[in-house]
Amino acid sequence: MTIDVSQIDNIQFDGVDTKDYPDFVDAYITCADYQGREMTDEELDHLNENYGDFVHGKLFEDLF
Repeated sequence: MTIDVSQIDNIQFDGVDTKDYPDFVDAYITCADYQGREMTDEELDHLNENYGDFVHGKLFEDLF
């Protein structure tokens, strides 16, 4: 499965522990929209497992 991360918005996170700054290794995306529709659990799992740099970058944008 390939995901075009430029098509993802409305991202929500969970597992954010500020004591783990700057790694946030337990943080993950719980829901997001992809191409205008809500992402499935399978897509979210794939995103969190295979697009770590994207997830981490978006988390930093959200927090700071």
